[in-house]
Amino acid sequence: MTETLIKRTAVHATFCIERTLDASPARVFKAFADPKAKALWFGGDETWARGDAQMDFRVGGRERNTGQHGQVTHTFDALYWDIIPDERIIYSYEMHLDGRKISVSQTTVELRPAGSGTKLTFTEQGVFLDGFDDPKVREDGTRELMDALQASLKVAA
Repeated sequence: MTETLIKRTAVHATFCIERTLDASPARVFKAFADPKAKALWFGGDETWARGDAQMDFRVGGRERNTGQHGQVTHTFDALYWDIIPDERIIYSYEMHLDGRKISVSQTTVELRPAGSGTKLTFTEQGVFLDGFDDPKVREDGTRELMDALQASLKVAA
């Protein structure tokens, strides 16, 4: 499809996912902050071919991950805006498919003690571009990532 034939659209959506995880806020925070811990859950299941992963986890730092699903290369390119250890992470990110920008999002991850575990609240506010991405698909994919996060915390215990 040539650029002149693309119908330009911007669909805005917000979703919030809450989970109670059987791990301390410090362990959950580490799963987001430490590149080795994050690699255990972020990047897709066994049907994905993982590509390049770079992470500079600090305010003003960037993270970039690529992976291939089928013949399509997916790229996650993030900028960290706010980090409070064991409590909050705020970042914005772009998603690309084969180099085409499909969405831009603002994400807030909040961690609160919940008994011996952690209540995680994941809120994403996104704009999905030109019909190449869909808010429901993104939310479903994020729920799968949260399932993988939860499983990684059990393995890393």
